[in-house]
Amino acid sequence: MGERSEGIVQYFDREKGYGFVVPFGQHDAIHVRREDIEGETQTLSEGQQVSFVIELGVGRFEARAVRP
Repeated sequence: MGERSEGIVQYFDREKGYGFVVPFGQHDAIHVRREDIEGETQTLSEGQQVSFVIELGVGRFEARAVRP
């Protein structure tokens, strides 16, 4: 895995299990899925600060190993 980044949760749909995080110092949002959130709850809240690893998924960058 790559280097960890930090950012803010822009949006997260708890029912559908996906959302977007924005790394500090950037404007582009990165896709995040419930399966990539570490911990028991596997959910995020808008405005929450998180750390994650950015990886290239299928056609887009994705946040993996997300830690609230």
